[in-house]
Amino acid sequence: MRNAAIAWMCALVLVVVTACSGNPWTAGAYPAKPITVVAPSGVGGGWDLTARALVKALRESKLVDQTMSVENRPGGGGTVFLAEYATQDRANPYKLFVNSPPILINHLKKEGNSPFGYRDTTPLGQLTEDFGAYVVRSDSPYRDLRSVLQVIRTHPERLTVAGGSAPGSMDHLMAVLPVYYSGVSPKKMKYVSYDGGGEAMAALLGGNADLIATDASSVGEYLKAGKVRVLAVTAPHRLDGELKTVPTLKELGINTQFVIWRGVFGPKQMPPQAVKYWQKQLKALSEHPAWKRELAANHWIGRYRDAQSFQAFLEEQDQQIRTLLKVLGMAKP
Repeated sequence: MRNAAIAWMCALVLVVVTACSGNPWTAGAYPAKPITVVAPSGVGGGWDLTARALVKALRESKLVDQTMSVENRPGGGGTVFLAEYATQDRANPYKLFVNSPPILINHLKKEGNSPFGYRDTTPLGQLTEDFGAYVVRSDSPYRDLRSVLQVIRTHPERLTVAGGSAPGSMDHLMAVLPVYYSGVSPKKMKYVSYDGGGEAMAALLGGNADLIATDASSVGEYLKAGKVRVLAVTAPHRLDGELKTVPTLKELGINTQFVIWRGVFGPKQMPPQAVKYWQKQLKALSEHPAWKRELAANHWIGRYRDAQSFQAFLEEQDQQIRTLLKVLGMAKP
């Protein structure tokens, strides 16, 4: 009897030790408790709006039966949150986050480099896409992008290009894109950075910049009011609405494009059942009226990619961004 009791106690200890040594997040069915979606920025920015629209649509569609909330974690353009996430939450499937090209750029650029990037996460799906736009004032002497590129080629000191992000960041890379793919050295271009697209637009309208590179979705109201002219967009095809007459870079003989995407990510060591769950739910959400209402309300273009195709797309964009940073001399070794 005593030996049987000892054997039972040893078996119990073994079960407890095994359970404690495994991943504490994998026990039971998923999801079994509330889920947090992090916007690695302050309130009101693009990541914040995306995270809140995602949570709202999932709630309204009833695709997720657990409570979901949004948490803002600003700092370093997302790098502060990602460093913590990749080390402390690397197996926690109850904390997801939204991001966009900066997760690639911050990891690849030399100055202010983040040691962590999208490969330290599990990409779950792309939700939206936007494109770059090259914008001048309505009274600008530049009527087309080719005339701008010619000035940068021959008299770069005459033209100031501005954007709403720091040198080496997204607006700068979009500005460099047609220059580089037209055979002109991007280092010749004079780029001035502002704190956000709104300030860059104000600089353009105030005569402190000749052209800005910015999000296509942000220029419609200025175009409609007759304040600006859009010379080209980085989309693979012409856009709808106010920008329907604007040519793409490819139409102008510049064989490239740039996508400003937003997507959802999980931790690097996300359990397979959680990955499978979000694959199913995000696909269903992309087709649901609740999400389509959010797209319309925010003037976003819906573009769903599942985990596998999103991963492949990120690898392609990683190479494009690396190339642009290298030609600028701003890529990490």
